Amino acid sequence: MIYRQREEFSLDRLNQMQCYLAEETIDDYRAGHMSRRRMLRRLIYICGSSAAAMSLLAACGDSTATNVPATSTATTTIATTTTAATTTTSVAATTAVAVKSPLSVAANDPAVDTSEVTFQSDTQMFGYLAKPKASGTYPGIIVIHENRGLTDHIRDVARRLAKAGYIALAPDLVSRAGGTGKLSADQIPGFLSQAKIEDLVKDLNAGVTFLEKQQGVKADKLGVVGFCFGGSYTLQLAAANPKILAAVPYYGVTPNPASIMSKTNAAILGNYGATDTRVDSTIPDLEKVMKDNGKIYEKKLYDGAGHAFNNDTGASYNEPAALAAWQATLDWFGKYLK
Repeated sequence: MIYRQREEFSLDRLNQMQCYLAEETIDDYRAGHMSRRRMLRRLIYICGSSAAAMSLLAACGDSTATNVPATSTATTTIATTTTAATTTTSVAATTAVAVKSPLSVAANDPAVDTSEVTFQSDTQMFGYLAKPKASGTYPGIIVIHENRGLTDHIRDVARRLAKAGYIALAPDLVSRAGGTGKLSADQIPGFLSQAKIEDLVKDLNAGVTFLEKQQGVKADKLGVVGFCFGGSYTLQLAAANPKILAAVPYYGVTPNPASIMSKTNAAILGNYGATDTRVDSTIPDLEKVMKDNGKIYEKKLYDGAGHAFNNDTGASYNEPAALAAWQATLDWFGKYLK
């Protein structure tokens, strides 16, 4: 994998997230999910230059990586405190595009209240807040988006949590560039992969501060869930913020170095596609740190599912895996936050 073996080619200046998202882009192209032209354009944004994109393609065995078009550069056993457990869930392999999930919650669902919000970090942050309509107090959950930015799908995930009895905030981590709507779909992965980890973690922590001050939020019952890019930042936030008590990363690459996870107070459940070898190859690093430091950790692998299996607006959606993983997510949050 690129982000595991980058020392084997001369692109050492690329960070872990650039390598990760670059390889994901190449995989999407090879699977027929995007054109070669779009793949090249996105790689240039991620890598920062045409030369870097060509070198990366060559490192991936692309013999045609010689004429990249010019583009502007872009900037099931529950684990105990000492053991990790693995659950492999068999699901039927399926691929669908733009199939509405049975879990989807409409923006006008009478059981939830939603709003577009702003809050302050080093810059003005944008986000989406979803809460149960019924009065009461509820745990708070941060929802971290994929490398596409704050999309309607992620807003839907926040509403699903609200309907399940949580107050959910989905921060827009493209806010430092003006927000998701200010960049093209190809620019967003480049911005997110080149952003400083400490800046995005600071923005997420600002989201936690905003969330815990919302009326009805149990400030001592906070969790986080994220997907793809957001799965990795779920782990980053769980390591950085001691108030996070439960974390559920979906197919997120383990941070490098994995040792940062020794600081977490969160019980962590990882949801992974069994065929997602890029991400799954980093699981042992996370398992070891969690076990060595007496942390609560469990992983679930879903047979027949690959990367991004939860996104019902994408080509890799796997409904059986998504349904099983969502139930596992709610069970996890129910155990550690309610």
